Amino acid sequence: MGKITFIENDKTEHVTEFEAGITLMQVALDNAVPGIDGDCGGECACGTCHLIVPEEWFDKTGPINDAEEQMLSMTPERAKTSRLGCQVKATEAMDGMTVQLPEFQM
Repeated sequence: MGKITFIENDKTEHVTEFEAGITLMQVALDNAVPGIDGDCGGECACGTCHLIVPEEWFDKTGPINDAEEQMLSMTPERAKTSRLGCQVKATEAMDGMTVQLPEFQM
């Protein structure tokens, strides 16, 4: 089991535990992290699980597929290292990772 810290826009931190294989969206939902809604249930259709990953962790999140790229292109707060939590499966290599939540979700 590892830990990921979700940081709200106001700097409030939510340290969560995760098991490898579930998505970052599910980790956030299981731990009631505010600002991660997952309205589409993880189908990459809404953008309500937008996360900004620090550059030093970004390579550990895997490639962005076309559907995720399309959803991120409509996200007003998109950053160079934005990801949708529903498209990132947690791995043991993510233990200790922090992610920033945007000020507003779609």
